[in-house]
Amino acid sequence: MGDVIHTLPAVQALREALPEATIGWLIEERWAELLCAAGVQRHGPRSAQRPLVDWVHAVRIRNWGRSLLSVATAEQIARTWNDVRAAKYGVAIDLQGAIRSALLARCSGARIVVGAAEARESPASLFYTRSIVAHGTHVIEQHLSMVEVMAGKSLSVPRAPLPCDPTEDERTQADLKLHGVGDYAIINPGAGWGAKRWPAQRYGEVARALSNDGLRTLVNIGPGEDDLFQQVNGASGGGVRPTKPTISGLIALMRRAKLFIGGDTGPLHLAAALQIPVVGIFGPTDPARNGPYGTRSVVLRNPESVTSHARLAHPEEGMLGIGVDDVVAAARRLLAGAKSADGGTRGTQTRPADAGGAHG
Repeated sequence: MGDVIHTLPAVQALREALPEATIGWLIEERWAELLCAAGVQRHGPRSAQRPLVDWVHAVRIRNWGRSLLSVATAEQIARTWNDVRAAKYGVAIDLQGAIRSALLARCSGARIVVGAAEARESPASLFYTRSIVAHGTHVIEQHLSMVEVMAGKSLSVPRAPLPCDPTEDERTQADLKLHGVGDYAIINPGAGWGAKRWPAQRYGEVARALSNDGLRTLVNIGPGEDDLFQQVNGASGGGVRPTKPTISGLIALMRRAKLFIGGDTGPLHLAAALQIPVVGIFGPTDPARNGPYGTRSVVLRNPESVTSHARLAHPEEGMLGIGVDDVVAAARRLLAGAKSADGGTRGTQTRPADAGGAHG
């Protein structure tokens, strides 16, 4: 989810620079609702339900790999690539920088395949016909710098639209009303791997403090994360509500939230893209590159945290130095409408030991 959301502004900038161009996006099926509402035709004239691209090409790489020799898989692959090649793209841009994404870009039939000179997975560059040196600190800025080369001019970071699903909007509003939920925060205790997960019990204590301020808390949990909810709920005193929405449902739910609290994971970046205030709790990943972008935010990261992408099962040691009081103070600061220290929208990084002061 995060990779897709970090790419949206660059594609929107390309759309604005080349308004007559046909733009397609090759995306994993499970993330397709970030580009197109469920049940909506995935190609043709754009609308609020598919606001950014002209064509959504969905792939199921993981499923295809499990049954590569089956007739059904062969038919799905053939149908997808027939659609991609039918669009007759002139250029394929790989902004993910993975071997898989670079290979798919090369197979698209586009004459020019563009990628970063320093790809995330270095063998990916073997599939490019043109490499671009990306500039910028944040990954969103790096993606934009690559698109600038293709557009031939300087571009500013735009706000990229996300799909509006009227059915999910109505369902979300009705559900909130049914359960008497007014103003609420969303917390997300899960993350891609254990080292990025702040302890679930601490999220529960934060929820308890916010409840005392009159703010309800919804807990977003993904597949296999029911135990995380139980830990949050127990520490909160039973005052939180679980939510397991679809992608479209999460967009609808996030749009109405007063605040988001979580680690470096997809829902955090979704909240930022929707300009919801964010308290980001970071450990092994660098918020300068991956932090919330484009919204009011406070990023908490212990100075002792070391940047690493090792898929460890337990929270990174430095992250454990971030206390409940630090997170509650950051949340209250954002809820009070306080501006970030530099007046911008990138947010601030705050030392856990001194939640009132910002540093670079």
